[in-house]
Amino acid sequence: MSQKTDMKIPALPSDKRSSFLARFGIWIVAAIVLAGLPYVFSSGLAVSTMCMMGTMIIFALSYNMLLGQTGLLSFGHAVFFGLGGFLTAWAMNAVAGTSSPVPLFLFPIMGGFTGLVFGIIFGAVSTKRSGTAFAMITLGIAELVSSSALILRHFFGGEEGITLDRTDMVQVLGLSFGPQVQVYYLIAVWCLISVAAMYAITCTPFGRICNAVRDNPERVHFIGYNTQTVRFMAFSLSGLFAGIGGGLAAINFEIMNSAQMGVGESGAVILMTYIGGIGNFAGPIIGAIVVTYLQLMLSDVTDVWQLYFGLLFIGMVMYAPRGLAGLLALQQPLLQTRQLHRVAPYYILALLPGLVAISGLSMVIEMTYQLAVKTAAGPAMAFFYIPFNANSPLPWIIAVILFAVGTWLFLRAARLAGDAYSQALAWRKLP
Repeated sequence: MSQKTDMKIPALPSDKRSSFLARFGIWIVAAIVLAGLPYVFSSGLAVSTMCMMGTMIIFALSYNMLLGQTGLLSFGHAVFFGLGGFLTAWAMNAVAGTSSPVPLFLFPIMGGFTGLVFGIIFGAVSTKRSGTAFAMITLGIAELVSSSALILRHFFGGEEGITLDRTDMVQVLGLSFGPQVQVYYLIAVWCLISVAAMYAITCTPFGRICNAVRDNPERVHFIGYNTQTVRFMAFSLSGLFAGIGGGLAAINFEIMNSAQMGVGESGAVILMTYIGGIGNFAGPIIGAIVVTYLQLMLSDVTDVWQLYFGLLFIGMVMYAPRGLAGLLALQQPLLQTRQLHRVAPYYILALLPGLVAISGLSMVIEMTYQLAVKTAAGPAMAFFYIPFNANSPLPWIIAVILFAVGTWLFLRAARLAGDAYSQALAWRKLP
């Protein structure tokens, strides 16, 4: 007589399952989203755009370790991004076409190591000061390195930079990384790893003391911590992750030049961080996605796209200093109490005149530029596919009316939205 036994795997207690989902659920969702994006946005342009967004997310979050977490305003963070990319490119060219067993996936480590080394070197000097002095030192370092790129032409390749071929690396699992979608998944994996590592750092005691140095360095020094050491460690770690981003950029573009570690690139990462929001870990992620998309979109539409970025930056700093992530965080109490529906119509009411005001302002900018550059087309131009003559007074009158009326209506609607938000919060507090 045979006895039949049933083998059952013991289930995790419900509290342990909820704890696991609370800790790792967001990362599992992020991995699923990253894996599925190429199936949703499958065009070549979309995949290339997402590759750029992935590298910029790492770059912006590494900068947030300085500004958002430690309160250090740097004007030369692109130095680590560029140097990490250059050393990655040189390492790939050194083993290209050989029997080296190092796969392409590991080369961003070279970029991270380079960023860490130079972060230690430059951080030993710059972090001896804070505030304005620190910002000026980083600006000097940025100018020093970017100018050296034009002098040391053998290493940096001068204005043309240096090129590489990612398909010459050893192939693992049949991946040649010739198709852009394969590069996307490489960047996506490194992006997920880097974001998770930087988030883990913010949750450590070191991350907390960085916040304390940002908020009250005198108190930190009083309780026995060396604030210069904390700034130095944060500076070095931010260089490490910026170098990883630079290495991925080298793999993605297959070229590195001096512009990628100049002041312009450092300014771009400041834009991403501020527009996204420095007070929230997700802020730089949002900023990197938005700014990268706008860069690609606006550069195809207008020649003065950088002016629009400047106006956007000024507007965010003046009226939304917590960035886009801060605006989204304000809605969290309403979502928790299901009161967002009370405010959403007012948001839409404010959005419509806001778009009208932006249209009027854009029309003025484009007409001014059209008359200033004196192209072969002369004053003839089109705005939203509507042709007109920029020398005619009627378009200027229409543009001014759109801007003035749209701004007035937006301010009134914004006031109503603010009152509705306050009422929704008060309703939330009622028993």
